[in-house]
Amino acid sequence: MSCRSDFPCRDGCGACCIAPSIASPLPGMAEGKPAGVPCAQLLPDMRCAVFGRPDRPAFCAGLKPSAEMCGETREAALHWLTRLEILTAPELTPDRPGPRV
Repeated sequence: MSCRSDFPCRDGCGACCIAPSIASPLPGMAEGKPAGVPCAQLLPDMRCAVFGRPDRPAFCAGLKPSAEMCGETREAALHWLTRLEILTAPELTPDRPGPRV
């Protein structure tokens, strides 16, 4: 993921393209993306195929790498983002199932 910020993306990570849910449509996933499911735009080298493109979801464009989010390892990033997904999920009801994490 070629992110432009003061904190560089970790090579081979892709945690931000797996852990969070994305409610808006994105290329290859017209209904959005459930939490814990790799994005259709995640390349084999764990980089984003739509980075910098106008059809990239606003959610993705707003997600910037940071020491807190990325931690020291890919596993730490997946854990942090998964926990954030759970903590920010809307209240669950029978007609609104929770994220698949």
